[in-house]
Amino acid sequence: MSTQLHQVELASGRVSDADAVDRVMQAAFDPRYGEAWTRAQCVGILTMPGVWLTLARMDGEVVGFALVRAIMDEAELLLIAVASSARRRGVAGALMRSMLAECRGRGVKRVHLEVRANNAATALYAAQGFTKAGERRDYYRAKSGETFDAHTYARDL
Repeated sequence: MSTQLHQVELASGRVSDADAVDRVMQAAFDPRYGEAWTRAQCVGILTMPGVWLTLARMDGEVVGFALVRAIMDEAELLLIAVASSARRRGVAGALMRSMLAECRGRGVKRVHLEVRANNAATALYAAQGFTKAGERRDYYRAKSGETFDAHTYARDL
C-alpha cells in the first residue's frame, strides 16, 4: 500500500479567481453562522489598495485561500478558508505562513484577525503565534438567532 502526498501550491489570486474563492468559502463556512462573504464583497475588496489574495491549490484545484488587507504597518486577515475535503493536510498552516511572510515583506509590524469564539480555527491562530487581544460580546448572530462573541487576536512581527 502506498501513501500519496498532495503538495500545497500557493499563488497570488485576483478578481478573476472569485468563482473559485466562492466555491471554497461555501464549502468551508458553516451556513448556520452566516459568516461567508458574498462573491460581490470579495470582488469589491480585491480592487482596494493594500488587499491581496493567496490561493492554495492541491492537484491543480483551489482548496483554500487567505484574503488580507494592509494599511501602513498593520494588517488584518479578513478571511481564511479551506475546503472541508482538504482539511488536516497543512493547507491552512501554509496559507498562514505565507500571509505572515507577505506582511513582513510589506513592512507590516502587527497582524490582526477576528474570529467567532467557538470556531475551531482559534487553535490554528494560537499555533501561528497569535494571542487574544479583545472580545466583542454577542457580535455574531446565527440564522437561529443565537449570538456568539467575537474574539480579536493579534501578532507582532
